[in-house]
Amino acid sequence: MKRYEKYIKPYLSAFLLGPLLMLTEVFGEIMLPKLMSLIINHGVANRDSSYIISVGLIMVLTAFIMALGGIGGAYFSSKASICFTSDLRGDLFSKVQEFSFRNIDQYSTGSLVTRLTNDIQQIQNVTMMGLRMMFRAPGMLIGALIMAFLMNAKLALVILVVIPVLALSIGLILKTAFPRFTVMQKKIDRLNSGIQESLTNVRVIKSFVREDFEKKKFTDMNQDLKDSSLSAMNVVITTMPVMMLAMNITTLAVVWYGGNIIIAGNMQVGDLTAFTTYIVQILMSLMMLSMVLLQSSRAMASIKRINEVLDTEIDLSDDNAKRKELLVEKGRVEFQHVGFSYSQSAEEKVLEDISFTAEPGQTIGIIGATGSGKTTLVQLIPRLYDAIEGRVLVDGVDVREYSLHNLRNGVGMVLQKNVLFSGTIEENLRWGNEEADMAEIRAAAESAQADGFVTSFTKGYETDMGQGGVNVSGGQKQRLCIARALLKKPKILILDDSTSAVDTATEARIRECFRTTLKNTTKIIIAQRISSVENADKILVLEEGKIIGMGTHEQLIQGCEAYQEIYYSQRDREKEVSA
Repeated sequence: MKRYEKYIKPYLSAFLLGPLLMLTEVFGEIMLPKLMSLIINHGVANRDSSYIISVGLIMVLTAFIMALGGIGGAYFSSKASICFTSDLRGDLFSKVQEFSFRNIDQYSTGSLVTRLTNDIQQIQNVTMMGLRMMFRAPGMLIGALIMAFLMNAKLALVILVVIPVLALSIGLILKTAFPRFTVMQKKIDRLNSGIQESLTNVRVIKSFVREDFEKKKFTDMNQDLKDSSLSAMNVVITTMPVMMLAMNITTLAVVWYGGNIIIAGNMQVGDLTAFTTYIVQILMSLMMLSMVLLQSSRAMASIKRINEVLDTEIDLSDDNAKRKELLVEKGRVEFQHVGFSYSQSAEEKVLEDISFTAEPGQTIGIIGATGSGKTTLVQLIPRLYDAIEGRVLVDGVDVREYSLHNLRNGVGMVLQKNVLFSGTIEENLRWGNEEADMAEIRAAAESAQADGFVTSFTKGYETDMGQGGVNVSGGQKQRLCIARALLKKPKILILDDSTSAVDTATEARIRECFRTTLKNTTKIIIAQRISSVENADKILVLEEGKIIGMGTHEQLIQGCEAYQEIYYSQRDREKEVSA
C-alpha cells in the first residue's frame, strides 16, 4: 500500500479529521443510554421533574455536539476520499497515455475505461466508508462493551458468546465474496467493450441490418453481468439477515435474563433499558465493520485491477536514450537488417531482414498485399513499436537514442485509420501545431486539398466535427488528417494508405503539392494503387514481411514479377471501368 501514500499525504489533515470528528458521535452514542437510564432510575422513579429536565438538557447538548461532529466527519471523509481517488485516476490516465502500442494491445478499451471509472469509484466508496467507520465502529464496540460490563458483568457475558459466531460468519462471507467481485468487474469490462464497439460502429450495423444480432449480443453480455452481479450480491444480502438474527436472539436473551435479575431486585429497569441499547450498539458496530470489510473485498478486487495497469512495464521509454536532446533535422531514414514480431518470437516474424535507405527529400513508395507488413514497417520509424532485430536509423542515429518526444515531433504520420476528435475543424488541425496562425492552417489545408470543401461549410474552419468527424466523408476526413500532419512541418512524413478514399485527380494534386511544398521532407507513402507511388524515387515491394523488389517504377516493371502483376491487373481493371 506504500504506492498510495503519495495520494494521502496532500490531504492528510482531512484523512485525520474525518475519523477523529466521528469520535464525537461515538461519545454521544455511549453516553445517551446511560443518561436515559439515570432519568428512568432517578427522575421518573422519584418523580423529580427538575432532574429529568437537567439531564434531558445534557442529552440535547450531547446530541447537538454529535450532529456537529457527524457533519464535520462526513465532510472531511468525503473530501479525503474524493481528492485521493481523483489524483489516483489522474495518474492512472497518465500511465495509459505512456503506453506503447504493444502495452495497449494487452487491454481492451472497455477494460481501461472500467478501471478509470467503476474501479476507481469502488475505491472511493470504500475509502469514504472506511474513514467514517474507522473509529466509529470499533469505538462504539469497545465503549458499549465497557459500559455493558460496568452495568452487569454476568449479563454482558451473553454478547461474548455471540461475537465469535458473528466473526466466523463474516469471515466465511468475505472469503466467498472476493472472487465473485473479481468476476463481476471482468464482466463489466466485457459489457463496456461491447457497448463501445457497437456505438462506434453503429453506421456499419445499420447498413448491414444487424441490429437484431447486436441486440442479442448485448442481451447475452448484459445477462452474463446480471448473473455475476447477483452471484456476488447474494453474498452481500446474506450479511444483513445473519446480523439481524444474531441481534434479535441476543436482545431476547438479554431481556429474558435481565428481566429475571430485575424481578430478583438486583437490577434497575433503567439499567436494563440502557444495557439493551448497548447490546444493540455492539451488534450494530459489528454490522458496520462487516459492511466495511465486505465493501473492502470488492475494492480490493478493483485495486488489484488498477495495480495491473500501474505495474505494466512500459516497453518503450527514454530510459536508455543516450541523446535525448537530439532533434530530427534532415529526415534521412535507414533500415539495417530489421526484423520484427508482435509476439517477440523469432518464429513469428512480421518483418524479416528489411534494409533500405531514404535520403532527405526523397519519396519512398511501399506497396504489397494486405498483411505483407507495410504498416508495421513504418510504425518502427517513430517507435510506435521497437524492432527486435537490426536497427532503424534517423539522420544516422538509432531511433532508440532519441527521446520519444523529439523523435515523434520530427515525424508526421497519417495512420491507416483516420481519426478526428470532437471540436471544430480548426481545433483538429491545431493538433499538428498548436501555435499555428490561421494563414498556416489554411496553407496546410490547401496543400492537402481540404481548403475548398472546408470553406464551403457555413462556419468554415469553425465547423463542429462531431464525434470522430461523422459529418464529413471518408475522403474529406483523409484530407483533413493529411493537413493536420502537414501543419506539423515534419522532416519525415508517413502516409499509410491515406488517400484511398480520394479520387485520382485530387490525389494527383496532393502529390504535386508534396513535390513543391515538401521538397526537403522525406515522404514515405504506403498505397494500394501503383498510380499513387509510380513517381516515387524508390518503391519497395513487400511480400510476407520481406522486400522482394526495390527500385523505380521503370526498374520494377522490368525486373519484379510481383510488381508487374499488380501493375497490369490494376491497368486492366481501369480499362474495364472506363469502357
